[in-house]
Amino acid sequence: MRTALKTVRLRLRRAAAGLKEGRPGQAMTEVVLLFPLFLLIVFITAKIFALLVLVQKLEIASYYAARRWQLESHLNADHVGWDDGTLKKDIEKNIRGYIGFDTPSVSKFLNLKELKLDVVRTQVWNVVTITVVTSPAGVKMLCKYPKQAVCTYPYGAECMSGHDYLCQGGKQLEVIKYVPNRDRPIQFVLPGLK
Repeated sequence: MRTALKTVRLRLRRAAAGLKEGRPGQAMTEVVLLFPLFLLIVFITAKIFALLVLVQKLEIASYYAARRWQLESHLNADHVGWDDGTLKKDIEKNIRGYIGFDTPSVSKFLNLKELKLDVVRTQVWNVVTITVVTSPAGVKMLCKYPKQAVCTYPYGAECMSGHDYLCQGGKQLEVIKYVPNRDRPIQFVLPGLK
């Protein structure tokens, strides 16, 4: 890496001297040398942006899952099988499609590995949890130095977590939504009648 930087520095110095003397510069050489560095910066920025996109998609998908569960699930214990089977599978299928698990290019860009949808029923609230596990980001060039050297003061736990995401493996992202049991009117049924 030092040799490459030294070469770039010498060529830039030579181009500046040539321009001062009135000779035409050799801009093509500098462009050819700096273009891979530019592409590397763009690639790293895209990988960081992918994580931000994934977090936003998770928030939207969790709202969809919570609202749909709230409106279509049943309070009656006779329908719990349908809720936990058919409804939950359909919500999970739609979430997988929205986040990008079904599209190979999106799945690779966002480093998607696994999706899990959990619903816990309580007396008043339904707790809807979406968990996405990501694979390693694959930016090995940033992992040359240990995280203790990279994440020194003033950086803290966030730097360590980011270094782990980029270098060691994926992360588990989790979004939790609390929704009340019912938001639609329930049909009145006389006790003892079905």
